[in-house]
Parts: sequence; C-alpha cells; structure tokens
Amino acid sequence: MGSPETDWSAAIDALTVFGLVAVTLMLVFYALESRSAWFILAFAGACALGSVYGFLQGAWPFGLVEAVWAVVAAARWRKARVRNVSE
Repeated sequence: MGSPETDWSAAIDALTVFGLVAVTLMLVFYALESRSAWFILAFAGACALGSVYGFLQGAWPFGLVEAVWAVVAAARWRKARVRNVSE
C-alpha cells in the first residue's frame, strides 16, 4: 500500500477529470440558463460532453441519458432563439 498522496493521484486519471469538468459545466450552465439562450446551448454542449464521458467510462445508461438531455437542450435553445428573434 502506497502513501496517501500516491493513492489519491492514482484515483484521479484524465477520464475522471474530464467527467468532473463536464458535470461541473452542466451545473454552471444550467444555473445561468435564464440569463441568455446561449447558456442553454452551452448546457447542451456540456451534456454532450457528459454523454461522451459516460460511454468512455463504460456507464452506457448515463451516456445515453446525457445524449438525450443534449438533444432536448438543443431543441430548447432553438425555440428560445426563435422566441427572442420574433420579439
């Protein structure tokens, strides 16, 4: 058994960092959606990143659900843009 520093760094690999960044971006952009339609699009992109993470990590149900969220958010962005243009 290695030192606590070695055990911690072994648990944090590039895929874990990617997943953490994707989910953090999802949370931030979701919280900011009411400020601009562009944050809805950013949320959709973050969901797509979360989907990629889920599939790469081997949790395909998570990847599938995040892909659906990405599509739903992109549709919400398109609807919000049309609504903003017509006003």
